[in-house]
Amino acid sequence: MSASTHVQKPGWFTVNVMNRAVAWLTRRGLSVWGSRVLAVRGRKSGAWRTTPVNLLTVDGEQYLLAPRGHVQWTHNMRAAGGGQLRLGKRVEEFTAVEVEDDEKVPLLRAYLKRWKAEVGVFFNGVGPDSPDADLRRIAPDHPVFRITVTG
Repeated sequence: MSASTHVQKPGWFTVNVMNRAVAWLTRRGLSVWGSRVLAVRGRKSGAWRTTPVNLLTVDGEQYLLAPRGHVQWTHNMRAAGGGQLRLGKRVEEFTAVEVEDDEKVPLLRAYLKRWKAEVGVFFNGVGPDSPDADLRRIAPDHPVFRITVTG
């Protein structure tokens, strides 16, 4: 994919308040703007790791995009090749294929249109109305996975 090692670590408020609140609501079946709890096996431990994510749907396909860059769940996803999306008691198993940088422009644009207020700060001034060249420039910094629900 890309050689980028771009990571933006979340601050205390995001980790201890926002992520926990979204995960709590999502575990109870209340999706916040498409939120799910992603569960993926750790690449070293094999233990399930969970984090709240935004599920993006474009042209009938579903994607997970990492606004903060190459974070732990993206490394684990590459190793595991899939995981689970949880919403309340509903658990969907899925496989995942990483999207090439050249294919990310419309996905980044769609993600930013939907969640710019929430995650825009992680895209270095690039927004949903930015030129394609700007979106392509930041594509290596933001892993994207096309997911296919298997059960």
